[in-house]
Amino acid sequence: MTEAKNTDKTDEKPEKTKAAEPEDHLVITSHSIQTASGELKYTATTGRVVLREEVTTDGKFDGLQAKAEMFVTAYTLDGATASKRPVTFAFNGGPGSSSVWLHLGVLGPRRVVSGDVDSPAAPPFSLTDNLETLLAHTDLVFIDPVSTGYSRTISGGEPKKFHGFAPDRDSVGELIRLWTSRNGRWLSPKFLAGESYGTTRAAALASHLSQRYGMVLNGIMLISSVLDMGSVFFTDGNDLPYSTFLPTYAALAHYHGMIPDQSQQQVLAQAEALAERDYPWALARGSRLTAAERADMVGRLSAVTGLDADYIDRADLRIEHQHFFAELLRHKGLTIGRLDGRFTGVPADRNASTLQSDPSYDAI
Repeated sequence: MTEAKNTDKTDEKPEKTKAAEPEDHLVITSHSIQTASGELKYTATTGRVVLREEVTTDGKFDGLQAKAEMFVTAYTLDGATASKRPVTFAFNGGPGSSSVWLHLGVLGPRRVVSGDVDSPAAPPFSLTDNLETLLAHTDLVFIDPVSTGYSRTISGGEPKKFHGFAPDRDSVGELIRLWTSRNGRWLSPKFLAGESYGTTRAAALASHLSQRYGMVLNGIMLISSVLDMGSVFFTDGNDLPYSTFLPTYAALAHYHGMIPDQSQQQVLAQAEALAERDYPWALARGSRLTAAERADMVGRLSAVTGLDADYIDRADLRIEHQHFFAELLRHKGLTIGRLDGRFTGVPADRNASTLQSDPSYDAI
């Protein structure tokens, strides 16, 4: 007698389908714009490029494993000799920002029409040819670091592994190497353009690209430069940013009519001289300042910042930037922008000591 076998497989767990290996996915289109120097015919290549890492087991090479997909937009001039045509790799900062700001705001062949402080554009915002595009002088490659824009780790990957200083530098550097190799551009003059934290990244990449790949750059563009974080972070015990921000405060105060009897150049010269010598000295002296020395410094700071002397005295001579943006036009019920101090806005809380939202960011 034959034993019957159960052929019912409803209780069995289905086999897991292995995820497809990620591949580069790029879209290529052709365009042209008319500039003052003539027509620019160019090719746009955009999409995701897969980054891979070497995998070894017991010292043996097991192959390359995908780790991330990075989004890139490249503009290359048609008909140019690749070895003579410069190429610029551009990225914004944050850290945590995509390259959209440099791409569609400053350098690319097209830009967003958002208006300006005196004539803001109404949504939906349109695109127009950028007549000042850097494409007239160099090919452009805009890079979104991992977790920004459309750049992501592979499915199941850990994004935080890419968020530190070194892994951010290394992943952007690897993308630059891949693009350069696949497009035959090793003999092209090469530049980096970084903004804000992107200037820190660019400085790190200059060394990394040279040491890791033998790729020596021809130049670096630092936009809204910050190479010493201590110069911008208002942390306890760090008096440096109070001095470095002072000329900016003076320029904004003059723009908003808080120092009406002098030219901008005169106000800036006073602020720069104060920030260079006497102001850091006064901050370092602290409670050792005499009453006369303190009163003199309060008056000089008030003269170049447009702030009330009593406010500066209560702030212990230390004007933090978020406080300045909230305080400068408080008497008018307004705050000024952080990204662009020409913009103004009405705060929800007119008693708030610091900037709660950025009118310039909201506007653009």
